Amino acid sequence: MADEITFDEFLKVDIRAGTVVRAEEYPEARKPALKLWIDFGPEIGEKKTSAQITAHYTPRSIVGKQVMAVVNFPPRQIGRFMSEVLTLGVSDDAGGVVLLSPDQPVANGERMH
Repeated sequence: MADEITFDEFLKVDIRAGTVVRAEEYPEARKPALKLWIDFGPEIGEKKTSAQITAHYTPRSIVGKQVMAVVNFPPRQIGRFMSEVLTLGVSDDAGGVVLLSPDQPVANGERMH
């Protein structure tokens, strides 16, 4: 379990809903991964990220899916690709990542609370 944090510290983490609008395989990555372009609505716009989600998702299957991501981390270089957000997921029993997403459609850019 992680260290306990305050509610004010939690509020600093900006987690938003977005829709994957484009996806590609990322063969240069050390571990199998996909490159994702996610639309977070007019306030934030489109952001890109790489994600090790190939156990359950292909570029074709992920486009159009709503996901949750941290949008206020600084950009991070992942190989030759600049990751601008952190897409959130949990591991299944085999270690494959299952993405977190709203269970009903919401507007892109809606903040988690």
